[in-house]
Amino acid sequence: MPITGTTAAEIAGSVRDQVASGDLAPGTPLPPVRALCAELGVNRNTVALAYRRLVEAGVAQTRGRGGTVVAAVPRLAREGVGAGGEAVDLASGNPDPELLPHILTAARGGEFLYGVPAVDPALAAWAEADFAEDVDRPLRTLVTHGAVDATERLLGVHLTRGDLVAVEDPCFLATIGTLRLAGYRVAPVPVDAHGMDPGALRAALDAGARAVVATPRAHNPTGASLTAERAQELRAVLAGHPQVLVIEDDHFSAVSARPYHRITPAGTARWALVRSVSKFLGPDLRVALVAADPESAARLGARLSAGMTWVSRLLQRTVHDLLADPAVHDLHERARESYAGRAALLAERLRAHGFDVPPDSDGLNLWIGLDVDERSVTDALAHRGWAVRPGHVFAVAPSPRAAIRVTTSTLTEPRAEAFAAELAAVVADLRTA
Repeated sequence: MPITGTTAAEIAGSVRDQVASGDLAPGTPLPPVRALCAELGVNRNTVALAYRRLVEAGVAQTRGRGGTVVAAVPRLAREGVGAGGEAVDLASGNPDPELLPHILTAARGGEFLYGVPAVDPALAAWAEADFAEDVDRPLRTLVTHGAVDATERLLGVHLTRGDLVAVEDPCFLATIGTLRLAGYRVAPVPVDAHGMDPGALRAALDAGARAVVATPRAHNPTGASLTAERAQELRAVLAGHPQVLVIEDDHFSAVSARPYHRITPAGTARWALVRSVSKFLGPDLRVALVAADPESAARLGARLSAGMTWVSRLLQRTVHDLLADPAVHDLHERARESYAGRAALLAERLRAHGFDVPPDSDGLNLWIGLDVDERSVTDALAHRGWAVRPGHVFAVAPSPRAAIRVTTSTLTEPRAEAFAAELAAVVADLRTA
């Protein structure tokens, strides 16, 4: 069926109708602008505007010299993909189940019906006290279905398709997926052992980035945490762009071995600090606490109001009871020491074999730089019974440095020694191949 219409709206509508009916399948090239305007007898700008509207709506995508094609649902890498069979799982990014509380024993009491407040008052009070230690400005606390949900909704209430967002590179897999699905353009900001590079962030903001998504500590995948000096540098950069939305994803807060250093300047109008409970209470709770400026909180709250998509009050009450339990607090202290110790253990073994491992890694993963092809390393390790993630799946922009991500959350001393020796053997074989 040919594309029809004489206005941009009609042409775009014709394409959308054919996509909806299946006449135009994902990946199908649309006619070149010059050819379609000649065929329809319209101005070139009319067709160009129609194509731009299709791209903004997510119906089509541009491929540079490859022209414009019908968009497909992106195939995204996801977190939590572990080992199959008998392989040792150092790939999934999961916390140690032995260091999580028993959720079902805390889920008790209360029958919550329509019309109750969207945020449990007891949980809100706990969260506000927790945030008050780090945020010295007016805020409102909300609850979302996890950190990814919070980030997606916050970007959605402030941005539109095609807006530029500055993110860490390499980046958390779910953040990459969120940005791609929403149609945002991405400005990659390289990460070193101390966090985002201030110069690269400045360049992204100067290029028009309207939002920044950053991880203040236990960055996934690298394990980097901001130092006080680096956070100050980033605040200085952001201070020159007070209109930019700043989202800090402090996903490892309760069990992090590093202090929280804030990058949001006092003059920033739109900001949010997000603290998920997944890593220390359990991934399946799907709960995150969000502190935000009043305007952002009002917009986010409107999308989370009771009767629409509010987070289960039963889950909220469970989270509160767990966070207020002294025994759970003690478990978090043990988890903090255990995770830090396991990462340090593997880092020590790897350095003994000559690997470049960032110092003071925090979180559930270790980032290991390589001088050989990472896919070959990943495949060879899998053949030897070790599952890890190749670094390229976390990349926002092509990286000249190969790396792998290794989950250390359940690592034992014998396994750390064995893995380091196996990795050294694999790399040696590839160097001489």
